[in-house]
Amino acid sequence: MSTETHVIMDETAIRRALTRIAHEILEKNKGIDGCVLIGIRTRGVYLAERIAAKIEEIEGTPIPWGELDVTPYRDDRLDVAGETRKELLIMTPESLSIHNKKVILFDDVLYTGRTIRAAMDALMDCGRPQNIQLAVLADRGHRELPIRPDFIGKNVPTSKSEEIEVALMETDGQDEVKIIQNRGEQA
Repeated sequence: MSTETHVIMDETAIRRALTRIAHEILEKNKGIDGCVLIGIRTRGVYLAERIAAKIEEIEGTPIPWGELDVTPYRDDRLDVAGETRKELLIMTPESLSIHNKKVILFDDVLYTGRTIRAAMDALMDCGRPQNIQLAVLADRGHRELPIRPDFIGKNVPTSKSEEIEVALMETDGQDEVKIIQNRGEQA
């Protein structure tokens, strides 16, 4: 199968999108009181961390943030030997409660919505937030569940044969978002 790749967001575009999202979060929530940022592993964590730094730069006040591993909550992954779900999934630089907080959940790409559904299940096992808002760097469509982001870096209408690949400095050594078109089968 041959592939064709196009960069749709470079480092500058990603920085601008995250700055815009930070301002939109502040505007929608009228500041940061009662807000908590949660990034879905792996790249969502780095996006949440970057937004937290940007919000602190804008507001002069730190905002709590943490990370979430949704692996045990995925409906497309089987539990090992029928085991039940593992221990609490939020890991943070500090103790973090989501009870009665406005949780802003971050992921790199929104596709079917299944990862977000798993994240919401995990969050509900950790406490009862006041509300959950969703921020994504790229929304590619093709939802299987009724999930819609509140904050979007870039809408990227795709076909089923295309993929969105996000690279971030923290994990990949560069910042960019690519669209990959898979074309036919090789002989």
